[in-house]
Amino acid sequence: MTINNYFRIIAIIVLYASFGAVHSLLAMLKLKKYAAVRFPKFLPFYRFSYTVISLLHFYVIYQLTPDIDIKIYDFQFPYDFIILILQLQALLGFFWTFQYFNAKEFLGINQLFRKINGSYDNSTFDEETKLIIKGPFLWCRHPVYFFCILFLVLRPTMSLDYLTAIVCIIAYFYIGTYYEEKRLLETFGEQYKEYQRLVPRLLPIRFRKR
Repeated sequence: MTINNYFRIIAIIVLYASFGAVHSLLAMLKLKKYAAVRFPKFLPFYRFSYTVISLLHFYVIYQLTPDIDIKIYDFQFPYDFIILILQLQALLGFFWTFQYFNAKEFLGINQLFRKINGSYDNSTFDEETKLIIKGPFLWCRHPVYFFCILFLVLRPTMSLDYLTAIVCIIAYFYIGTYYEEKRLLETFGEQYKEYQRLVPRLLPIRFRKR
């Protein structure tokens, strides 16, 4: 592998690390509380703005990600077909998860409607959070991340640049769950502690029926 490819790998890591840093900073409860005090009128738009900024940031990173023309593997039929079926199942699992929480609330759309009809409550900060312990949330505490990881990893063809990006995304998901759970512990207290004790964090390796 050439020295240029090493620099490309470093560039990919830096790009995705910048996304993780910005995304995590904007998701911090302290920042939301600060916005609630200093910019209370902006708070109903916080979550939607966060979503838009995240999507635009990720698009820019995707466009800037350098190509590394090194193929790690390329499965042929029937193995490529089998992997595509597994990838489809991961995608279905992702949509299955979305049936158990409010996607419009997650994206920040509901907050805008509450602002329009005058029912927005600043004490909820940017989102009305509910503790969900059913469906895929019985298997792991962060099924959205889990199914995203499966979808990204299950590919019939893998190049070095894509693998580097996947590793960065998985690292971000894992680190992100740590900060997300700090916020959930602050919100739900002992109830979430018990949930942590019973259900695995990211990988569903210890399922307990409730």
